[in-house]
Amino acid sequence: MSESPQTLTIQQDSYAHLRGREAMDTPSRFRNRVSKYRVFRSSACTACNKCAELCPYGVHVRSGDRMLRPREAFCIGLACRSNDFYCISQCPEKALSMALNPLFETMGDARWSADMILATWVMAETGDVPSGGLEYEFGRSGGGFDKLAFDFPKKPAISLDEEEIDLSVELNRSGDEAERISIDIPVYGGGMSFGSVSEHTILGRCIAARNWNTFTCTGEGGYIESIVPFAKHVITQVATGLFGVREETIQRARIIEFKYAQGAKPGLGGHLLGDKVTPQVARMREAVAGSSLFSPFPFHSVYSVEDHKKHVDWIKAITPRSLISVKVSTPTDVDMVAVGSYYAGAHIVHIDGSYGGTGAAPDIAKKNIAMPIEYAIPKVHKFLREEGVRDRIVLVASGGLRNPWDIAKAIALGADAVVIGTAEMVALECIRCANCESGRGCARGIATTDPELTELIQVDYAARRLSNLYLAWSKELKRILKRLGMRSIRELVGRTDCLMRLRS
Repeated sequence: MSESPQTLTIQQDSYAHLRGREAMDTPSRFRNRVSKYRVFRSSACTACNKCAELCPYGVHVRSGDRMLRPREAFCIGLACRSNDFYCISQCPEKALSMALNPLFETMGDARWSADMILATWVMAETGDVPSGGLEYEFGRSGGGFDKLAFDFPKKPAISLDEEEIDLSVELNRSGDEAERISIDIPVYGGGMSFGSVSEHTILGRCIAARNWNTFTCTGEGGYIESIVPFAKHVITQVATGLFGVREETIQRARIIEFKYAQGAKPGLGGHLLGDKVTPQVARMREAVAGSSLFSPFPFHSVYSVEDHKKHVDWIKAITPRSLISVKVSTPTDVDMVAVGSYYAGAHIVHIDGSYGGTGAAPDIAKKNIAMPIEYAIPKVHKFLREEGVRDRIVLVASGGLRNPWDIAKAIALGADAVVIGTAEMVALECIRCANCESGRGCARGIATTDPELTELIQVDYAARRLSNLYLAWSKELKRILKRLGMRSIRELVGRTDCLMRLRS
């Protein structure tokens, strides 16, 4: 890149106000927020303000001599009935009533239930998990992580303060000359290219990664200039299309990720349909605007572990201090692929399961193949341990991890850390409409390259929401570890004895 140091300083200073990990109240950018419950106030209301005095969640507000419309998004609904401050029963005029919101009933799907979507919005707004009324621990898929739960001891072996609990993960265990990198939370952002999502979304992810000393990834769309100031927290992806891969973008990165396959579409290269290839995207990828881009599968220079090692050696020759991550999908022999990556010189093996989303591929390519991630993690963990190399390589997992409970379960199955993508998009108020592959399909301005729709999300909003999400997740992870009597997230790795399968 040709940016001068002065340009980089200006770019850094423009987002300095977004530093920090404290909760930053970031309400919805939409006037009418989706809520689980509707709260109705009849004409019998005398504006006595008793409901506002009773409710600890701020649902009711009086302005002058009248009560404002209830702030339904804060209402915990039926979970409140047993409380002595339940407004419906305590209203002296019986002017209040409540019902499930019909719009809520139309949202979500089996994996991302409406409860989980709204709960993620609450976490992104407040920096903490919902106080009640929303089920964010499980979805409705009937399998996978939704059938796994923690078997907490009645009393932990040791009593811990949450501040004592360590969530950090070391990413280089090989003992070679590469940099020793540690992230403060066991989570980093997966590859999302400029093309699949907007520049504002990408910048928000970079700022949140900086705030939490973790990483986000460019995807295979190239290294846009605006994220250069966040280079310490950006993974450069080398995928089969080699879009945007240049010597300077490789040398800039502390971690380089080879993407051999994606769990949502194994056996296929990257897809970016023509509707999303705007002139800006085309310029970044050195392509033609409006033309669909299909990356080859696989790397046509890699057909063996020896070929793979040549790829790794190529990167190490350019930037010896950088870590090498290898992203693969989850075929039946994923354990052999993982150990092969270790012997090729990789520091991180990133396995991507079949539940993962993709912001650009056509529907026919999504979620039809690959092993579910909850099967792949213990398979790889066990094989690496049997080979005697488990403590010399980092295993990260992705593919449908939605919340802190999924993260903890993945680590208990054998992962060291996880990579997320869809959850970050939901934090930005994605409603899971599944129009990601269309240029103007994302009505919320997240997975779009359209200049008009991009303006629906501002960088400050995206950065604050994602930082809050990481804060809420870190709090919940510490609560889980405290209940298990563990001082560190590292103690949870491979502890399948802490899990139990739920009956139907």
